[in-house]
This record gives sequence, C-alpha cells and structure tokens, in this order.
Amino acid sequence: MAVRQIVKFPDPRLRQPAAPVTAFDATLAALAADLLDTMRAAPGIGITAPHVGVLARVVVLELSPEEGPRIYINPEIVWSSPETIRHAEGSVSMPGAIEEVERQARVRVRYQDLAGAFQEEEAEGLRAVCHQHECDQLDGIFWLQRLSRLKRERVVRKYEKAQRSDAGR
Repeated sequence: MAVRQIVKFPDPRLRQPAAPVTAFDATLAALAADLLDTMRAAPGIGITAPHVGVLARVVVLELSPEEGPRIYINPEIVWSSPETIRHAEGSVSMPGAIEEVERQARVRVRYQDLAGAFQEEEAEGLRAVCHQHECDQLDGIFWLQRLSRLKRERVVRKYEKAQRSDAGR
C-alpha cells in the first residue's frame, strides 16, 4: 500500500466524470488500499480515485476508527429524502477550505464491493453527506459548485491566500 499524491484544486481533473469500474481484480484492490492510506495521511474521512488522478468510480470512507473503512465501487444514489441538513464540507484536494453545504438528510446508495457484488446501504447524517459529496466528485462536480457564487469566491480567495503563505515558508 502507498500514499499517493493528491490532485489539488483547481486541477481540471477534479471536474471530469469518472468511468465505471469493470475489472474487479488485484489492481482495483491495490487502488482501494492506496486510497485508504492516502486519505488517512491527508487526513480526511472520504476520498475518491479522481482525488489521486485516477478517473475511476471508487470511493473510500472512514468516518470513525470504530466503524473502520468502507469501500464503494460504482456508487450511485438511488433515493434521497426530501429533508435536508447543512454540514461543513471540505476536500482533501483543497486542504483547510471548509464551508457549510446543504444536502439531503438521508440517502440510499447502490454500489459494488471489491468482488463486484451489488450492495445497498441506507445512510443518514454525516454518512449521507459524505455519499453525496463523493458521488458528486465522481460525476465531476467539485464541492465548491454546491455553494453560492459569493461563498465559493470567498472560500477560493481564502484558500489561495493560505497556499501563497504556505509556499512562502
């Protein structure tokens, strides 16, 4: 397993849709393991293959050490609740940038496991937010696109300023 380099905002690859996974093999398992290592090193609670420059529909979530990591291949949201919640979001591709985003409170996700078997999962709260956030990323929708123009511009300015000051150190 290895920590891979994370693609940083505003890299255009973060706005490209990822292709469905068709080969459920050792290469896929290695990618999932690398994503887990990379996410933990970032640190983060969710990561997609596009975050490391691989345009494949692979997601790894680890919301707590007690629950452990979960891997989702070709995930899609098949149902979402009419109720919404607001939650602070960010990205491993834009470290330090955080803003509240409104999302559905509950979702049902259909996905495949590492062996290719189809699964479904219902999620609420933070897990539902993460599923929506990462499925957006797989569809080429970077989280900033869910913000108003004013909030998006403010977050980008703050992030760019932080990057310049980090580069000066």
